Amino acid sequence: MKEFNPNYLDFEQPLLEIEGKIKQLNNDPEKTAKSDAAIIKLDKEYQELTKKIFNNLSDWQISQLARHPLRPYTLDYIPNIFSSFNELHGDRMFGDDPAIVSGIAKIDNFNFMFIGHQKGRDAKEKVKRNFGMPKPEGYRKALRIMKLAEKFHLPIVTFIDTPGAYPGIDAESRNQSQAIAENLFVMSNLRVPVISIIIGEGGSGGALAIGVCDKLGMLENSIYSVISPEGCASILWKDPKKAEQAADALCITASKLLEFNLIDIIVPEPLGGAHRDHSAMSSSLKMNLISLLEELSNASIDELLHKRKQKIESYGKFETS
Repeated sequence: MKEFNPNYLDFEQPLLEIEGKIKQLNNDPEKTAKSDAAIIKLDKEYQELTKKIFNNLSDWQISQLARHPLRPYTLDYIPNIFSSFNELHGDRMFGDDPAIVSGIAKIDNFNFMFIGHQKGRDAKEKVKRNFGMPKPEGYRKALRIMKLAEKFHLPIVTFIDTPGAYPGIDAESRNQSQAIAENLFVMSNLRVPVISIIIGEGGSGGALAIGVCDKLGMLENSIYSVISPEGCASILWKDPKKAEQAADALCITASKLLEFNLIDIIVPEPLGGAHRDHSAMSSSLKMNLISLLEELSNASIDELLHKRKQKIESYGKFETS
């Protein structure tokens, strides 16, 4: 019976067998030159199979990668990308929402205010972070950070990674929709540069509430959608098992969204996905962030606002008859 690892997606499982063989040979105390040759051969086979798998991913498989249990989250990127980070808590109205991480950050010579979704890695943290689904106090905390950024003339960087805003009764009782709507309105008029990067899932209004920006980027294997493929399948076909079909119809991947001019850049991921090499992924993201910060720092605020307005108004196409 073949080994099954829950940290590997179904289409990644063939790689697990090769990894096991390489590990076994490397751990053999009586390793010989013949073993070294076998490892080189297996490593080559592994690289070729990885390329074959990840160069032919379906939209549904990319959706699964965006939610990969080992994919780096916001708190994984912060120490690897930022020169410094001082976290700020609370919305000054209700409390602090751990699903949103925010604060004052620095990359090289660039100072900025940072806001990002945070999912949990283990069961305890998932509950604490509410699975990356913010409540109204989370979005009001983000709004407070945005207004601070405008007051001190600092650009804003946001990392988006959420299935969506929390739909519970307690969130609705504290005006979830109003909190999201206010963020959308304020972000569209902020007199500072705004950069948003989708690092995993960009789900519905939960993503948009920190995603109205001048430059929108997506990691290569991330998704951005008004609804999850499972939710779409449940509504259209009354069958969540048709999520694969829904993922293709929704056009939620970075490559398709770039074609529609809904995003500005795609941030490349290491071969096999961001979860296979956190360090390489962090380097790629840092390089692209610096490039975007440099680009926006050379534009006037009035120019940024004009282009932001044009960007928002360009979304969607329609015909009159």
